[in-house]
Amino acid sequence: MPRALGLTRVAIVEDHLLFAESLEVALSLEGHDVHRVPLDDGMSSTALLTALLRAQARIVLLDLDLGEAGSGVRLIQPLVRSGAAVVVVTGDSDRARWGECLVYGARTVLDKASSLNTILATIRRVGEGRALMTREERDALVHHFQSEKRSDHETRLRLEALTPREQEVLGHLMLGHAVRDIARTFVVSEATVRTQVKSILSKLEVSSQLAAVGAANAVRWRPPQQQTWA
Repeated sequence: MPRALGLTRVAIVEDHLLFAESLEVALSLEGHDVHRVPLDDGMSSTALLTALLRAQARIVLLDLDLGEAGSGVRLIQPLVRSGAAVVVVTGDSDRARWGECLVYGARTVLDKASSLNTILATIRRVGEGRALMTREERDALVHHFQSEKRSDHETRLRLEALTPREQEVLGHLMLGHAVRDIARTFVVSEATVRTQVKSILSKLEVSSQLAAVGAANAVRWRPPQQQTWA
């Protein structure tokens, strides 16, 4: 017989059905009151948050990539404010994103590759009011997030320093358009466009068109007036 720990209400938010079902069974056998929140087709993050708040769970096991409901990160802070302990369980290995979860109030972040025993032990530690991470582990992850946030801010400032035409040219590069095609669109010489590209690379402090596109995509930047053409 499994050792009952007393009735603790645990909510599971997970878009992988088999993984969610495995967690539900394991936690139920441990003596927890488990509520799996289904991710219905077309469900918004607002509707999901409402369902979670209604569940009144003491602990929420939260995935980060929730399909149409978007990122689970945005749910952490309101859940914590409601009094829930949020444990993020994710397949995303981005340590900066893990740090972001901690900044918004998550108690810890676990890799989905973790064993069920690890997840169950974490739930037990939450119930016992024990720390889930060392200060060094937490600080390192938060540092990753803060460093990436600063880097993203600097990239956005560089993008804002581009002239309107340079922003348009970068927008076309992001669509995969070649210099010669951009020149035809603006009815200018290829040399003119190459000069603009060179200026873009200089302002963004990168060495290639690919790196410039990567930097813009990394901060989800789009030109103010993105032209579309065949």
